[in-house]
Amino acid sequence: MKKQLDHDWDMTPVQAQEIQRELAKRVSEKCEIHDVSLVAGVDISSPDAGGVATGAVVVLHYPELEVAECKTARKRLGFPYIPGLLSFRESPLILAACERLSLTPDLILVDGQGVAHPRRLGLASHLGLLWDKPTIGCAKSRLCGRHEPVGLEPGCSAQLIDDNEIIGAALRTKKWSAPLYISIGHKVDLATALQWVLDCCRGHRLPEPTRLAHLAAAGKLKDEEPKAREHQARLFDEG
Repeated sequence: MKKQLDHDWDMTPVQAQEIQRELAKRVSEKCEIHDVSLVAGVDISSPDAGGVATGAVVVLHYPELEVAECKTARKRLGFPYIPGLLSFRESPLILAACERLSLTPDLILVDGQGVAHPRRLGLASHLGLLWDKPTIGCAKSRLCGRHEPVGLEPGCSAQLIDDNEIIGAALRTKKWSAPLYISIGHKVDLATALQWVLDCCRGHRLPEPTRLAHLAAAGKLKDEEPKAREHQARLFDEG
């Protein structure tokens, strides 16, 4: 999967904030998700003592959510850890993993924020613009905004509001588990983003694409080559 947009990655934090403000103007909140047959999840591991981390992408057949392809990339993180600027630290590694893909996903779920970000450009939005692909931010913690209490049943949600603007939603995906923070990445509206996250959950707090990407980044899921032909053949035999 190749980038459709790029920019310099060697910059100061002030320059990074300026890029965020400029790119945020390009984020589309119009849903352009059509005929999804492949959905992907991306994540990154914590760096080791030498600052080296693993970025991972897992592509799943939809709607079965069976693994079609898994790729990782491992290298030293170049940008410092600064809250609000994590996409400049994590994007190059995730991009490197995704450039190894043979398959092209129709939708990408990102373990990180989308527009639920102080400058409205978190990792999911940043990646969505770079790929020009529909992306959804699916974060485990809140970066900004406030929300009302979320009901305990899976599917319950509450609007996430910052500066009188709806920037996402807190979504309960599993009973008794903490909610996830869902936001628009790129080329999707919030209601559709919530629907897709719930549709990709299989009894865990995290939806399968990001759950498996997390395992792959941790070295618990091996790189796998595309299984599209094998999958299609099996469906034909079953038919």
